[in-house]
Amino acid sequence: MESVVRPETHGPGLSVRLNWLRAGVLGANDGIVSVAGIVVGVAAATTSTSAIVTAGVAGLAAGAVSMALGEYVSVSTQRDSERAVLAVERRELAEDPVGELAELAAIYEGKGLTPATAWKVAEELTAKDAFAAHAEAELGIDPSELTNPWHAALSSATAFTIGALLPLLAMLVPAAIRVPVTAAAVLVALAATGAVGARLGQAPVRRATIRVLAGGALAMATTYAVGHLVGIAV
Repeated sequence: MESVVRPETHGPGLSVRLNWLRAGVLGANDGIVSVAGIVVGVAAATTSTSAIVTAGVAGLAAGAVSMALGEYVSVSTQRDSERAVLAVERRELAEDPVGELAELAAIYEGKGLTPATAWKVAEELTAKDAFAAHAEAELGIDPSELTNPWHAALSSATAFTIGALLPLLAMLVPAAIRVPVTAAAVLVALAATGAVGARLGQAPVRRATIRVLAGGALAMATTYAVGHLVGIAV
């Protein structure tokens, strides 16, 4: 019985969705580490739950806004640059369609196609959508998938907030155990985000997980020491 080979169902936006998911994991990781550092540091200086929660919420809000603003500015700049080069490409197609066709054929010939095949491919792609064909081949840009800076900002802020809630909620346990409980919860969460991020990026899971765990542990140890010293001093 012959086996049937089914084609992979990767849609044109698969890489974009994976990048968004990877960015979300990294944003959550930032939220976990940032707010964990804050609340552990304050907990080392005082047992006041209100002081710890206030500091944690302030850190969550500041971090989420900062992440959103940074992502908005970054994606807006990238999108403006992409729009600019796409406008140039559109103008060149309008002014010199024959020259652009020859340029597209040369690109595919440079990728290994014979001159005749490269020219045929260029003609067929141009007949279907000349602008999209040139944008992808020359610029590596899909005009239909330009990133929305508002979506990027909201996604970044949301991911950061979700991650930041973990150490903040862990600090609500009794004062005698709140630091070790928070540290344990944070390390477990970091191990999970490190593993997921590594799998999405097709990187070694063990190495990525150890790296993120070491970073999170160092951050909490540093802020705990600083909070302890400040608490003694004041």
